[in-house]
Amino acid sequence: MNEKAGNMLQIEDILGIIPARMASTRFPGKPLALINGIPMVIRVYQKASSALKNIVIASGDQEIEDIAGQYGANFVRTSQDHVSGTSRCAEALRTYETMTGLNFRAILNIQGDEPMVTPEAIWVLATDIIRTQAEISTLIRTETDPVAFQNPNRVKVVLDRRQYALYFSRSPVPYYRNKGNEWFSHVGMYAFKKEILEQIVKLEPGILENAESLEQLRWLENEYLIHCCETNYEGSGVDTPEDLVALQNSGLI
Repeated sequence: MNEKAGNMLQIEDILGIIPARMASTRFPGKPLALINGIPMVIRVYQKASSALKNIVIASGDQEIEDIAGQYGANFVRTSQDHVSGTSRCAEALRTYETMTGLNFRAILNIQGDEPMVTPEAIWVLATDIIRTQAEISTLIRTETDPVAFQNPNRVKVVLDRRQYALYFSRSPVPYYRNKGNEWFSHVGMYAFKKEILEQIVKLEPGILENAESLEQLRWLENEYLIHCCETNYEGSGVDTPEDLVALQNSGLI
C-alpha cells in the first residue's frame, strides 16, 4: 500500500488531526481528564500515532497546548470560535502545512474524546480514503441490539450497494417489519480528501442537519459522497464525567 501507484494516495499523504477544546458544556476540561494518569487527548494522540505518520492536536486553548508540549505531541493553535471539529480541522490543516512546509492530500478527523479508539480502526479509515474514489470516508459497525436501534444517541446509517451513505438518522432506520435484522451504526470518525474538506466547511447548515443535529447530513444534502467502511470498533465517546467513570469501571482500560 505504501508504493506509488499512479496518483494514488500514500499513508504519508494523510494528516491525522485531533480537534480538542476545554469548553465542553457537559464536561468542562474533558481533553485533560486523566485516564490511568494520562490526559485523554494524549491517550488518543498516542494511539493515533501507532497508525499514522503525521498526527497533530488542534485547539484554541493554552492548557491543551501546554499538555501537548509536555508529552512531545505536535500541536497547532486554532481559533476558539469553531462550532464543529470539522471547521477546526480545516484551519489546523492550513496552519500545520504552513508551519512544516508539508503538503497533505487527505485528513483524518480523530475525535479527542474517544480514549478507546484503536490504531486498527484508524488504519481502516485511512486505507479507505486511500484506496477508494470517496470524497469522504467514515466508519460503521454492524449491530443487532434492538434497544440500541431505538436509541437516538446511536446514529443509524442506510447504505447503497457500493457502501455509500444514503442517509444518517437518530431514528430507527430502515424500518424493519420483522424482528432479528441487522443494521449499521455510525462510528463518528471521518477522512476527507483535502479539497473536499476545504469545500464543505463553506457550506451552510441545511434542513436535514437542523432536524437531526447531524453535520454529515449537510454534506449529503450538497451531494458529497460518503463511503462507509466496516469496523469492529464500537466507539467509546466520553461526553460526561459519568461516562468516564463508567469507562474506568468497565475493566476495558
